[in-house]
Amino acid sequence: QYPRIQLALDAGVYFCDPHSPWQRGTNENTNRLLRHWFEKGTDLSVFTAEDLDTIADKLNNRPRPTLNLETPKQRMRQLIAAAA
Repeated sequence: QYPRIQLALDAGVYFCDPHSPWQRGTNENTNRLLRHWFEKGTDLSVFTAEDLDTIADKLNNRPRPTLNLETPKQRMRQLIAAAA
């Protein structure tokens, strides 16, 4: 339903080419970070919600060079405050 999303956001929607990981930098970096806890193909159903929340918290509190060494959590707070 991307045409509907484009209209609703008044913004273009773009897709990466298949087999082109360099076009998905943030996604590929996040996958690399997740491999610290989960091997590729890991069944996540064996983890509790608490386990997954702990891992998400660690990732969201990790400084990122693409965010000028702010954490995703800090940046999200700024965006929410600016929109309020």
